[in-house]
Amino acid sequence: MPQPHSPRRRAQIAFTDSAAKQLDAITREAELHALDRALVVISVDPDAGEPLPGNSTGPRLRQYVDDIERVRLVYWVTALRIVVVVAFIEV
Repeated sequence: MPQPHSPRRRAQIAFTDSAAKQLDAITREAELHALDRALVVISVDPDAGEPLPGNSTGPRLRQYVDDIERVRLVYWVTALRIVVVVAFIEV
């Protein structure tokens, strides 16, 4: 009998220092809620964002935009499936 598929593990989220400073500056509950929803999306599917143009010498940056919640995240995904958020551009 085949084994049922195990649920896919969510990616871990890490923040650069600049992203952490931006996070500390967010004080409105609505902005925190919108950011949390966007982080859940990219933790479930790190490929949800679109690749940003660049070269292959550094990490491959991606951008996730949610026009309804008005959130834009810039991030990259490590080989160990850790999502590193570089910046919150808009919240």
